[in-house]
Amino acid sequence: MDRYASPVRRELLRLREQTEAQATALENDLRGLFEASRSSNADDEHDPEGSTIAFERAQLTAVLDATRRRLAELDVALRRVDDGSYGVCEGCHRPIPAERLVARPSARTCVACASRR
Repeated sequence: MDRYASPVRRELLRLREQTEAQATALENDLRGLFEASRSSNADDEHDPEGSTIAFERAQLTAVLDATRRRLAELDVALRRVDDGSYGVCEGCHRPIPAERLVARPSARTCVACASRR
């Protein structure tokens, strides 16, 4: 393992645990929303008060999808730490600047290669 292995792996595991907890909470919220809408016979499509259940469901689903994508990105980053490729751009094979990895620990490309995608 390279110089990134221990501290970066610990940080990625911490972020993964935090993200997994967020996904679980969002799944529970979404499940609760589905259950609440099943037991309610309110006409939420024409309710002038606030957002509709469908809108809330769409919002929660979008946030949950983004959280699951982040979880998958963190898993890839952990595999890259394990195989020694963490911190190396997948595009140009140069080191990814430390500032980018601090800002986005799951980054797989440098900024230049990311902007080309």
